[in-house]
Amino acid sequence: MMSKNHPENRYGPLSIGLHWFMLALLAAVYLCMELSGTFPKGSDMRNGLRTWHYMLGLSVFVLAWLRLAVNLRRRAPPINPAPPLWQSRLAWLVQAGLYALMIGLPLAGWLVLSARGQPIPFFGLQLPALMVENKGAADWIKEIHEAGATAGYFLVGLHALAALYHHYLLRDNTLARMLPGRR
Repeated sequence: MMSKNHPENRYGPLSIGLHWFMLALLAAVYLCMELSGTFPKGSDMRNGLRTWHYMLGLSVFVLAWLRLAVNLRRRAPPINPAPPLWQSRLAWLVQAGLYALMIGLPLAGWLVLSARGQPIPFFGLQLPALMVENKGAADWIKEIHEAGATAGYFLVGLHALAALYHHYLLRDNTLARMLPGRR
């Protein structure tokens, strides 16, 4: 049953809000890490940006699970006109990749901090270590984390380009389904 404020051709307000909030959060996670490298090692600014990177990354982890739960409760609104099967499958793969990164990257970061024997800060809390201290494991998990982060740039960019392609060239409702405040 669809409510008046939740037509069948759009995502619901919670899905839309989470989508755009997650975009802002992901941008902040990446920005904190990129900016931290511009400050000297051991400086307060570098350490502060890294701490924010950890906390915001863990926020992505929590919210990704919430988004999955919200999205599993309701089918995605249909794209009109319907795309070819290959586009639907490619979109599913990109979305699955984005979710894998939104869950996997923060988890890998948590494992890196754990393996280094460092605290895992989360807005005034200290989260438990997920593994015992192991510098060798920390190094290879960090490499996986960084490779995944690089893939994240590509997947987010591909996702955005596809939405713009559908909106401006194909002129379907792919992007309009997720825009806030539009009826």
